[in-house]
Amino acid sequence: MSDYQAPINDMLFTLHDVFNIIGKLQDLKHPLELDEELVNAILEEAGRFASQVWAPINRNGDEQGCQFDSGLVSTPDGFKQAYQQFVESGWASFYASDKYGGQGMPKALHVLLEEMLYASNTSLCLYPSLTTGAIHAILTHASDELKDIWLPKMVEGRWAGAMCLTESHAGTDLGLIKTKAQPTDDGHYEVTGTKIFITGGEQDLTENIVHLVLARVAGAPEGVKGISLFIVPKMTLDDQGNIQSPNAVHCGSIEHKMGIKGSATCVMNFDGAKAYLVGEENQGLKYMFSMMNNERLSIGIQGIGLTSRSLQTATAYAKERLQSRGPLDKKSDTSYIVEHPDVRKMLFWMRSHLEASRVSLVWLGLLVDRITDHPEATERAKADKLVAFMTPVAKAFYSDFGFEACNKGLQVLGGHGYIREWGQEQLVRDARIAQIYEGTNGIQAMDLIGRKLLSDGGEGYQLFKTAIWQAVASLEGYADIQQSMQKALDAHYETTEWILNNSQDRPALAGSVATDYLQFTGICWFASMWALALNGLKNSRFLNSQQKQEKEALAQFFCQKVLVQYQSLQSSIYAGEDSLMMLSAEQI
Repeated sequence: MSDYQAPINDMLFTLHDVFNIIGKLQDLKHPLELDEELVNAILEEAGRFASQVWAPINRNGDEQGCQFDSGLVSTPDGFKQAYQQFVESGWASFYASDKYGGQGMPKALHVLLEEMLYASNTSLCLYPSLTTGAIHAILTHASDELKDIWLPKMVEGRWAGAMCLTESHAGTDLGLIKTKAQPTDDGHYEVTGTKIFITGGEQDLTENIVHLVLARVAGAPEGVKGISLFIVPKMTLDDQGNIQSPNAVHCGSIEHKMGIKGSATCVMNFDGAKAYLVGEENQGLKYMFSMMNNERLSIGIQGIGLTSRSLQTATAYAKERLQSRGPLDKKSDTSYIVEHPDVRKMLFWMRSHLEASRVSLVWLGLLVDRITDHPEATERAKADKLVAFMTPVAKAFYSDFGFEACNKGLQVLGGHGYIREWGQEQLVRDARIAQIYEGTNGIQAMDLIGRKLLSDGGEGYQLFKTAIWQAVASLEGYADIQQSMQKALDAHYETTEWILNNSQDRPALAGSVATDYLQFTGICWFASMWALALNGLKNSRFLNSQQKQEKEALAQFFCQKVLVQYQSLQSSIYAGEDSLMMLSAEQI
């Protein structure tokens, strides 16, 4: 595998030339007084850390994997030391609230840090990613007492977080969970049950693990209305908040997986474990969604990071592999395969998605910052509604194209991509899980249509429509590209109205068209991001003339080879549900 080099220059272009990040943060009244020099230095150091500390141990993490022995998990060689450097360098506390020892950096920067960490070492990145989500859930919903006890050391990175939802019989349908929570006389609870597929449920990176566990208190309502959320630590604490003794929390086994082998996926047994109620009883699923939605964006970023890593390897290989004469080469018997149109098509597909996704990441990050920092409540509410609409799109669209991009990256290398030497096959395996965990992409599509589109009458969609239409309308100097974009946006609006008008009397329609609609939404979103990127070229301080030409070519490719798929997606949606529902279950 070629060495990972963080794409700092494109990130700086996105932050400064496209978004004027310093001005945007000042408008939001962000509490940190950041300047361009500091932002650039942060990204440079993050890139150095990712490429020099985490990336070199990525392959060993895949080959060695996690080891399980008598309830304890050992992460691959080098992971513990690399995680410690992550903590000591301040990256663990980068985004967390300064009230609990964090640096309080904006989300618009944090998403780019995550891209680099996922690109360099996805398995290792998953551990602090879960902690970030757990911190957010506790910060949003727990009492001040619980925040003061648990958050400082989690923010520091000394303690990790884990999310415990799934049971062997309860995956997507969490209303079926059987884990029980029994109140005790001292005001705590005892949690009993077994959870599966728990990322980082046991590991040797931190001295404590704070499990957020969904469980049902005796007498609670049936289904999802009777689920509560609990903090269940691996190690109990004394009255001063120091580690005291092991809790009744045990790892029963770890899974042997297709990919992300350096990330421990655990079966966790809770045997009357001491637990602390988060918020109120029977509100647990609502609380847990705070963590899940944070994780869904993060898992989407996994797809972006892996695309970046795969593209770098594929491009390097294509520029040094001689094979057959290219169509425009009249002198040589052989050409570098980068000269062949089919290879270029794969590389352009990867890069056009990657660079649009990077713009969309900062766009989303600024929306999250708007939720927390904007001085006006109405603007905070609008941003919150738009982020909620975009979360399933980001998770599914990012991870779908991430897996496809890694497949294309492998294909560029041909047989050399299929063997271990170049590392492309690992990226394919690591990318695949992102389409499954934190809610399968089919569930994300149903969430987009069922909850985000139909349930609120399209309010979130209207905010999305306004944003992408304004972005395309603002494009200057690229009339043909703008026309292509607007045609797709017009068709998306027509399709959305058709779904809203036809779903009420056709119960199977939403499920039949959801995935197509999400993909349609994703390509229109990326088209609007390309409009923003092209506008950023005019007075760019970070791209030279050749790099500007590359951006223009990629935008044109995206419109001509990717965005045009809206026509087939629209046709598939209009075909409806009839063919899918013609056969009985027994006939399938």
